[in-house]
Formats: sequence, structure tokens, C-alpha cells
Amino acid sequence: MKKYISIFAFILTIAACSTASKNVAVTDNPIKKGNDTVRIANDSLEYEVIIIDNGFNTWLASRAYPRNYYSLTYLENKNYLYVTEWNNRAMQPQRYNPNLYEMTIDYRRDIHYGYEVNYLIYNYMIYFQNTYKQKLWGYVPSR
Repeated sequence: MKKYISIFAFILTIAACSTASKNVAVTDNPIKKGNDTVRIANDSLEYEVIIIDNGFNTWLASRAYPRNYYSLTYLENKNYLYVTEWNNRAMQPQRYNPNLYEMTIDYRRDIHYGYEVNYLIYNYMIYFQNTYKQKLWGYVPSR
């Protein structure tokens, strides 16, 4: 059964499949669908990314570094750090804006999401931090 990885407005949700050790390779390019929606889907994949946030698609096309600029290991490590801090903030709605951090993200190191999924999550985190003046972890490149 295919699970979905979704980002709605300010929400990033990652749903993992039942097999944690399976490698997943994503070869499809993002497809623009509707107004500022980025979607990656493939029937043979176990993960799908849907990002809906005004301006993200434009930002991704114009300001993000191209695919394969970063290694997969780099993206996985950065995503883990960003997601960990995101989850800490989502669990503290009295301290952090609950409109920005509405729910936690299930991003696990033992699952290989593939390059494209990690690339989109990483770039969304950079976009999110720059757009909403948040700093999740360490140096945030201004693009």
C-alpha cells in the first residue's frame, strides 16, 4: 500500500511504509498540479510527496540549488536535524506558533526515502525557514 508524504500550507507529514529496510529510488520529476502544488508519485514507489504552500513551487524553480548539488547523505542528515526540531516545536504549541507547526513529522533514519523525497523535504525546510523567519537548526542559507 502506498503511503503519502504531504506538506499542506505549513504542515509537513511523512508517513512511512511497513517495511523499513526497503530502498526506494525516485526517478520522477516534480509535476506542477494546480496552484503551487508539487507532487511526486509513481505506482511502484511506497512514498509520495505532495507539497502545497503558496510560493514554494516558484521558489523551488528559481532559488533552490539544482538536483544532485547535495549528496543524499547530506540531505538525509539535514532533514533529520530539521525534522527533529520541527517535532519539538510542534509538541510545544504554547511556546511556538501552532499555525506554523500544526503536527509532527514521521521521518525515520532507518527508511531510505530516496533522493527526490529528501531533496524536496530539505528545500521545503529551507523555504519555510526563510519565508516565515524561523531557524530550525544551524546555518540556514538565504536563497
